[in-house]
Amino acid sequence: MPIRIGMVDFDSSHCVEFTRRINHIDIEQDQWVDGARVVVGCPGVSLLSPERLPGFTEQMRHFGVPLVDEPMAMIGAIDAVMIESVDGQVHLDRARPFIEAGIPCFVDKPFTCDLGQARELVDVAERRRVPLFSSSALRYAPELVDFLAQTQSADSATGSIIGAVTYGPSPVHARNPGLFHYGMHATEVLFALLGPDCQWVTCVREGGEIGSEKTGAEAVTGQWVDGRIGSVRGIRSGAVAWGFVAFCERQVVEVHLDLKYVYREQLKRVIQFFDTGRPDVEPRETVRLMAFLEAALRSGRTGGTPQRLDA
Repeated sequence: MPIRIGMVDFDSSHCVEFTRRINHIDIEQDQWVDGARVVVGCPGVSLLSPERLPGFTEQMRHFGVPLVDEPMAMIGAIDAVMIESVDGQVHLDRARPFIEAGIPCFVDKPFTCDLGQARELVDVAERRRVPLFSSSALRYAPELVDFLAQTQSADSATGSIIGAVTYGPSPVHARNPGLFHYGMHATEVLFALLGPDCQWVTCVREGGEIGSEKTGAEAVTGQWVDGRIGSVRGIRSGAVAWGFVAFCERQVVEVHLDLKYVYREQLKRVIQFFDTGRPDVEPRETVRLMAFLEAALRSGRTGGTPQRLDA
């Protein structure tokens, strides 16, 4: 029996792209993910991208997904829920009722836009003993997964990772400030490479915090507890690409990330999580990621003053 998934909030293309892969509709077979089905959706409301709701809602209707007006109307008809709001500020309120009802919950990026809310969301799930998971799809880019496996093998040509620089597009939005909007993808790639134990962060920002997403840049550098240094460049002008440079014991390796299969690979982990109750990324690591993003925001707002992570 496939896991019955409810999809909440349609202001992100993820509601459509995930449903295509899970329900095997309007997409190539090599993108299919088995073991679940999106059985109901709630378009919701959006303060960030309201103009996207009508089009994505119509696509979900085209896929044959029944729609409800209120998220809680899904309870009783689903085994798991995916919170797909592009606006991280609403995720705590969106996820909490499902967690209170004992329903395993995947929260899309950004997990939250506030460290306090991130802690509260994880605390609620832990108290209720309800599985909770969040991640960027970029964490599962095949090139990144293969590289990490290579560095961890006994006969690794690269040796272990001693530092890294990651990069990717990072448009800004008032409701998802700093790197919270799309810069968190490149940040999670950095965490996949170096782990979650960053302790200090410095941010240098070019251009305004809010404004045209085609101007400026953001460079965030962190120092890990073991002394390693990692950086994220949020691209806001010029050519755009996803990737990283890893500084290893025996090689310096540059890797370009292809996005073709990242949703498929992420959804494999999400459905496995719904089946086993064990997240691929522990919620407390996600809280640490939110602490990194919040510290970067504080540093950028204070002209690059180093900030210690609060989590």
